[in-house]
Amino acid sequence: MSTDLEEFQQLIQAKSDKSEQSDEKKPRWYIVHTYSGFEQRVQRTINELKRTGQDHGLIEEVIVPTEKIVEVNKRGQKRTITRKSYPGYVLVRMIMTDLSWHIVQSIPKVTGFIGGKNRPAPMRDSEAEHILNLMKTSEDTPRPQFNYQPGEQVRLLEGPFRGYTAVVQEINQEKGVVIVSLSIFGRQTPLEVQFSNLSRE
Repeated sequence: MSTDLEEFQQLIQAKSDKSEQSDEKKPRWYIVHTYSGFEQRVQRTINELKRTGQDHGLIEEVIVPTEKIVEVNKRGQKRTITRKSYPGYVLVRMIMTDLSWHIVQSIPKVTGFIGGKNRPAPMRDSEAEHILNLMKTSEDTPRPQFNYQPGEQVRLLEGPFRGYTAVVQEINQEKGVVIVSLSIFGRQTPLEVQFSNLSRE
């Protein structure tokens, strides 16, 4: 990473002497496209530029949108993983000037800003707030990963019907539940089950 940072520092050295007037003094969120798999590397580079003052105070924050997800394996064991919400994208809160545009654009593995032809368009505040809220919610309450299909056979892991086999009828992602059909006394009965209470047969 240090080699990339040194190369990047040389790229922007010529620009650093220019006095730029900001079109907009208020920092806004912008979407930056990166090579997939290099989001954290770009984030680290931007944070290092901020730490050393090479961003000229124009960059306020950079995040890689992620979410926590609960996975359940075939044995019913749960594990929480962190997954990128938007692979290949980084959010940068910054004051947009020619200099700040060039600083971010010149970072290795960045392909460019999203939106706008000549000057990148910032995200709407409501969009940025929505993504940040999703990240916080996911951090507090990881959401289950739904990888079941209607018609698929599953096994119940907890409750009075533990060990029973059921058939997936419907998936409600909003509530985090699955409606399954269970044979009780020879009659098919619908049952609402938490995602984490199921495993594949």
